[in-house]
Amino acid sequence: MTTQPPPYGNQPHPYGAPPGFGPPPPPSAFTSQPPQEAPGGPEFMAVDRHNSIVVDSAGVAFEDHGHSAEFPWHEIRSVHYKAGPNGKTLMMAVVHLDSRFYECVVDAKSRDTLGRWFAQLAPVLGYYRPLA
Repeated sequence: MTTQPPPYGNQPHPYGAPPGFGPPPPPSAFTSQPPQEAPGGPEFMAVDRHNSIVVDSAGVAFEDHGHSAEFPWHEIRSVHYKAGPNGKTLMMAVVHLDSRFYECVVDAKSRDTLGRWFAQLAPVLGYYRPLA
């Protein structure tokens, strides 16, 4: 008794894929792991070529020329921000519970961009650090 290959076995793949490639993996809905939910709450991010500031449910994170620092909300006494002298720079400081402070500066492409950052940043900080 001889076994016959399936009728499509020796034919080239219709999309030009190399032989031996199988069907695509099943959709993630069929995996045993539940999908990861995104943390709740608003987020803010300002980025330039070298630096970034992120404010989200985890806290505040700075990246300055490849060096990063993360500040969870329970370690933060206060967060301050202002425009830089040129009117196109976001300057932010995080004051730690032990009074140490950390700063990060992100350059906006324009004054309009900086204005949008301020408009986005105020409600995000207000959400996580409401006034008492």
